[in-house]
Amino acid sequence: MGTSINTIEFKKKVIDLLREDEEFRLAIAGLLGLDNILLELKKLREDFLLFIKEQERRWEENNKRWEENNKRWEENNKKWEEAYKRFEAIENELRRLREDFNRFQVHVERRLDSFERRLVALGRRWGIETEEAFREGMRGVIEEVFGVGEVMRWVYYDDKGEVLGHPSHIEVDLLIKDRTHILVEVKASASDSDISKLWRVGKLYERVSGIKPRLVVVTPFIDDEGLKTAKELGVEVYTKT
Repeated sequence: MGTSINTIEFKKKVIDLLREDEEFRLAIAGLLGLDNILLELKKLREDFLLFIKEQERRWEENNKRWEENNKRWEENNKKWEEAYKRFEAIENELRRLREDFNRFQVHVERRLDSFERRLVALGRRWGIETEEAFREGMRGVIEEVFGVGEVMRWVYYDDKGEVLGHPSHIEVDLLIKDRTHILVEVKASASDSDISKLWRVGKLYERVSGIKPRLVVVTPFIDDEGLKTAKELGVEVYTKT
């Protein structure tokens, strides 16, 4: 019984000392290992501060990377803008070329249409004109269509008979444009024999001059066989059927 009373008093005394005596309270804390807890808390706090600093460093690095990416995006945007400008310039140039081509095409079509009308008109008058008169009347039209200053007459004595099969004088209209030689045969009406003859004249001209000419037949009327022969021999035909 006495022991119980002493224990109660002892506990009461200890509690009073903990409340009132700071030195005693610290001594008890040391005995209970609270100093280790405090050290752990301190270390935990230091670790937490290091963690915070590491996160801040990473945020700074991320910010720098974002800034670099932004700069790259800006540079890429500038490059794209320059590319768009170049594409726009190319598109404008192509549009101008297309417009020029269209104008040129219209001009050519008008000239060919005029050529065909005049060709037909001369062909219809063939009943009262000679072949030579028809040829002379076409000279101006030929000069206009091919864009040359003058239609010349090439005359050559074919002593070997390459064209007609016997020695003879060969005559054909000659145009020279941009170093291209063009032999032109003007006929009121043409057939496959006329096409073949011009082809042989072209071979003769090539042997004599060393220059392969373009071969052109101008006529208001040509039969189907003549057109077929012209296609096979590479003779150009200007006609209106």
